[in-house]
Amino acid sequence: MRKPMMAGNWKMNKTIDEAVALAQDIKHAVNDINSVDRVVCPPFVDLPAVAEVLKGSNIATGAQNMHWAANGAYTGEVSPSMLKGLATYVILGHSERRQYFAETDETVNKKTKAALEAGLTPIVCIGESLEQNERGETQSFVSGQVRGALDGISAEQVQQLVLAYEPIWAIGTGRAATAQQANDICGGVVRATVAELYGKAVAENVRVLYGGSTNDKNIREIMAQPDIDGALIGGAALKVESYAEMVRGTAEVYA
Repeated sequence: MRKPMMAGNWKMNKTIDEAVALAQDIKHAVNDINSVDRVVCPPFVDLPAVAEVLKGSNIATGAQNMHWAANGAYTGEVSPSMLKGLATYVILGHSERRQYFAETDETVNKKTKAALEAGLTPIVCIGESLEQNERGETQSFVSGQVRGALDGISAEQVQQLVLAYEPIWAIGTGRAATAQQANDICGGVVRATVAELYGKAVAENVRVLYGGSTNDKNIREIMAQPDIDGALIGGAALKVESYAEMVRGTAEVYA
């Protein structure tokens, strides 16, 4: 059975002091719920302090982005090696990165390869816009993003990463896909595409998260779906009460 994951993407929120306080609260609330992988992904400036708070705990840290190069003249960027010791996971290809910072399937693929080579676990995001969804292009577009992200990556490496389906129209809008809709894409498109590329046995080992207005109210229904292995959480991860309830709810579903 694939182990469920609750990954909190804090986005551009929390000063260092605020991040330390939230990390401490999360540690106290969910450190002992080991049936669920718990990951917090603060902004770069918060990572050292949050990593220190969570050192020795059962909660992992993740970065929200990284560059594919080991070093060089890339002002404002952070390399994979700079994350070593600070993060175990790294979010790549989030729709906000694609929309606002011109990231493409090609750059996401380069970052994914670099993360794997550096021993980091990528959480690779894919998802369609509202317009694409309404035109009936979800399946072809999302499958194309999966293929682009995994181009040139081995079957062994694929089983080390995490895929996160986040329909852009559901992120921060309160318009979450229904649990059935989310499962249909996570299983029938994302996992099915991995199966086409690498075989069913490999696809069954790959964790597929759902993201997009997930919260403590809908998490149990979402996590009851057979092809959804966790959530990439936005706003609900910024409050210890809602994040902890999502972890607890997931643990109950999997009990």
